Amino acid sequence: MADARGFAPDPEIRVNTFRIGAIGAGMIMAECHLAAYKEAGFPVVAIASRTKANAAKVAERWGIPTVHDTPEALIEDPSVEILDIAFPPDQQPALIRHALKQKHIKGILAQKPLSLSLEEAIALRDEAAAAVKILSVNQNMRYDQSMRVLKQILDRGELGTPVFAEIDMHAIPHWQTFLEDYDRLTLANMSVHHLDVLRFLFGDPDEITTTSRKDPRTTFEHTDGITVSTLRFPSGVLALSLEDVWAGPREAGYEDDLYIAWRVEGTDGVAKGTIGWPTGAASTLTYASKTTTGGAWVTPSWDTMWFPHAFKGVMEQLQYAVGTGTPPALSVADNVKTVALIEAGYRSMAEARTVRLSEFET
Repeated sequence: MADARGFAPDPEIRVNTFRIGAIGAGMIMAECHLAAYKEAGFPVVAIASRTKANAAKVAERWGIPTVHDTPEALIEDPSVEILDIAFPPDQQPALIRHALKQKHIKGILAQKPLSLSLEEAIALRDEAAAAVKILSVNQNMRYDQSMRVLKQILDRGELGTPVFAEIDMHAIPHWQTFLEDYDRLTLANMSVHHLDVLRFLFGDPDEITTTSRKDPRTTFEHTDGITVSTLRFPSGVLALSLEDVWAGPREAGYEDDLYIAWRVEGTDGVAKGTIGWPTGAASTLTYASKTTTGGAWVTPSWDTMWFPHAFKGVMEQLQYAVGTGTPPALSVADNVKTVALIEAGYRSMAEARTVRLSEFET
C-alpha cells in the first residue's frame, strides 16, 4: 500500500496460488517464512526437515497437511509446485539439483548464501537455466521496508547524485550450529545482507576492501568475526558496510545498545534510518531533499517489519515469476554477483589488499 508521498514500503501480493513445499523447521522457517506465508495466503502443502519430529511440530503450528520423512521425499511430492529451502548452505546444492530433475517443481527459493563457493553458485545458475527452472535466492533485506522506500527515493532522484552510503551494525547474531564446521562466518552469513542490498541500491561495485578480526564472544574457531568493508562503485559512490557482531559485553546488569543504522548522502539530500531486526521493531527512514522536501526532514511510516513481513515479498516475487514466465526479482543470475562480492571480500582479507570484481568471472 502506498503512502501520501506515493511510497510503497511493502509489495503488492499479485499471485498467491502456487503450492509450496517447505524444507527446514528451524527459526527462520518457523518464525519468518511460514508466518509471512500465512498472512499472505500462500498455500504451504508439505514440510520436511532433518528431524521429522521437528517438522511435525511446525506443521501442527501452521496447519501444514503433510509431513514427509525426508527433504528428498518432499521434493518428489507431485503436489509441490514451489520448493522453499531453509537448509545449511553445504547441503542446499544437492537439494536444488534434486528439485531441478522434478517435472512438477516450477520454482525454487534457495537460502543465502546460495553456496559456499562462487564456482558452485555459477554451476547452480547454469544447471537451473538448462533445466528451464526458476531458481531464486532469498535476499530478504531487499524487502525490508526502509530499503524499499530508500530505493524509491533514489530512483526518483530526490537525493540527487549519490555520494556516500553506510550500513553500521552493532548487533549479536545467534549463529547457527552448522556454521561451526565452516571456515567462513560473518562475511558470508551476515554481511551478505548488507553487501547485497548495497548492490540493490547502487549496482555492481568495481572494488571491495575488507578487514576483520575475531569476535571475542564466538567460542568456535573463525577468522571473520567483526568485519569492515569499503566498496567503490563505477558511479563514484563510496560505501561502508560494518558488521560488529561483538557490540560490547552482555553481562547481567549491563545496558547494551544494539542497533543497525544506515545513511545515504547525495548532492541534493540525505536519507538515514534504522533496521529494526536487533530490537524487534519496525525499520525507520527519514530524509531531506533540496528539490522535493524544501530541505525539511520527512519521515514515511509503516506498520510492517523486516521479520517476518519481508518474506511475503520474497515468495511473492517467485510466485509471480512462475505465473508469468518472467525472471524473478531475486534471480540466481543476479545473486551470483553477490556471491562474487563475498568471494572478493574474503580474498581481500586473505591478501590484505583491495580486490577488483573484474578478477572474478561470473
